Amino acid sequence: MRKARILLLLVPTALIFAPYYAKAAGRHAKESGMARTAPDEFYMQLKETLPPLTENGCLYRMFDYSSESITPIWQERRFANFTELPHEYDIWNSEINPYNVSMVDTKDTIFIDVSSYIAPSQKYITSEFGFRKWRHHNGIDLKVHRGDTIRCAFDGIVRITRYDRHGYGYFTVVRHSNGLETLYGHMSKFIAAAGDTLKAGDPIGLGGSTGRSTGYHLHLEFRYLGTPINPNDIVDFSTHKVRNSVLMLTASNFDYIKEIEKIRYWTVRPGDTLSHIAYKTGVSISKLCALNGISRNAVLRIGKRIRYT
Repeated sequence: MRKARILLLLVPTALIFAPYYAKAAGRHAKESGMARTAPDEFYMQLKETLPPLTENGCLYRMFDYSSESITPIWQERRFANFTELPHEYDIWNSEINPYNVSMVDTKDTIFIDVSSYIAPSQKYITSEFGFRKWRHHNGIDLKVHRGDTIRCAFDGIVRITRYDRHGYGYFTVVRHSNGLETLYGHMSKFIAAAGDTLKAGDPIGLGGSTGRSTGYHLHLEFRYLGTPINPNDIVDFSTHKVRNSVLMLTASNFDYIKEIEKIRYWTVRPGDTLSHIAYKTGVSISKLCALNGISRNAVLRIGKRIRYT
């Protein structure tokens, strides 16, 4: 350590005075007829070990950075200690959520570094996170064209690559070193395989419309311990940059789950009509139609679930 400190003091000093020593040695060489070798060689070797001078000839800059690339963080998060990875991540299998952990009533505040985020796609949102007619949409949909490169959001390891005919189509799940997991759905082709180690921005697959999809798009999910997080809590999709360098997760990020749990369904049985369901549930026919996106004359298939709350 002491030698390193001495070296740090000597290097700038040597850089400043080396040219003058070289000139003095040159004058001495002319007067004495000696060849100018050692000072020049020393100076050239020193130049090669150091970064270049700035344009105005001043001393070199040790670090080159742009202040525009730094995402500011809130004052209360400036000295946050990032949360260690939970022990549940010892589980490693091909289930999307194998952890069996409820985040609804968590008492902890979880600090996650998201500063290295790279947008998987730079396109616009076509469908938001939230509840749809009869199910919850656990991510957002971003417009893509067939064959567009889908990129990894953070550093991590691919945990799942699979085909889901009635859902995600060709999809990939990546576990990241910051504690998040991301899911990329409806792709046309895999590029990364399960077990691959990826850096943020590395290709994962190609855009497509496989599985339960009505058009070319990327279905993107962010999860913590298997539980979906609203992507808008993390990323401003108008700029495709993170809202803050540190994601602070609390129970409030999972309030939507409580709303989902309040929802009730009626499973259609032989002989059921909308009027019968309205009578049994105490909900008007017009509200049943609005909740389920159907008309009063809709044919009710046996086994179909009708939402009534």
